[in-house]
Amino acid sequence: MDQAEQLRNIIKANNAMNQPTGNVPKRPLARVITVTSGKGGVGKSNTAINLAIQFRKMGQKVIILDADFGLANIEIMFGAVPKHNLCDLIYQGKNIKDIITWGPMEVGFISGGSGIQELARMTKEQVIYLTQKLVELDSMADVIIVDTGAGIADNVLEFVTASSEVLLVATPEPTSITDAYALLKALNRRAGFSRERTSIKMISNRVGSEAEGRSLYEKMSVVVDKFLNIQPEFLGIIPQDDSISKAVMVQKPITIAYPNSQAAKAMQLIAAKLCNGAETEVRKGITGLFSDMIRTKFRKARSKKEGE
Repeated sequence: MDQAEQLRNIIKANNAMNQPTGNVPKRPLARVITVTSGKGGVGKSNTAINLAIQFRKMGQKVIILDADFGLANIEIMFGAVPKHNLCDLIYQGKNIKDIITWGPMEVGFISGGSGIQELARMTKEQVIYLTQKLVELDSMADVIIVDTGAGIADNVLEFVTASSEVLLVATPEPTSITDAYALLKALNRRAGFSRERTSIKMISNRVGSEAEGRSLYEKMSVVVDKFLNIQPEFLGIIPQDDSISKAVMVQKPITIAYPNSQAAKAMQLIAAKLCNGAETEVRKGITGLFSDMIRTKFRKARSKKEGE
């Protein structure tokens, strides 16, 4: 039995343990939303944080997983430095609650650190431990937002490929548009990616108007549909707003620092649209996302070993 098959059996066993008993219903899996972009500096992390705040305002329990390994945008904007990260969960015996840092409005935050890169090297016992803890994380949150790195690096594409719901943030800058297309092109070529099982929604950020934001989406959508056979959905716009930079300077999400700003109101509309479409999204929880990533890493590691 290889590691990928062992993982499948572990996931099945954990799912069986979480089946309803008697009159106690099974809690729905967390909704996992992955936020990504083709290049850095387009407001991806800011979007992730403020959507999390808006979900909290609507009564949802939210946790952000910061999977942007090289940067610390989430913790900077939260004004909080985490004591532990995902590596401590895997290797140091920490519990899920130990690695969650609580930010504004009780939004949870987990730093991925280098933990994601270690998945393919884990032992069977470590895989068992991780999946058991991820099941616990699924039970703690209604929504888990994954903030990936930018671009087409493997660690970004691994998350996006394994995700069933992806938000793509782009700006009118030519480099942002071409890099967003490059991300979707790389995703389309990725083993394991499924157009049918992946919902991709685009957010036009830093635009002057609704018309400009929709025009940006339409330019992207036409090319992506023609050459990649992917049909992203237009989720909405976030207007250019000086309040965003002011909020960043005081290390507060704009939806808290300037709740009546145009950008904050736009975030509210996007979050409401996501909430209204919640029932149509396929949910596999954070456990399902990680299990897909681990299986892919195991296969790659095995193929590489067999090719040596």
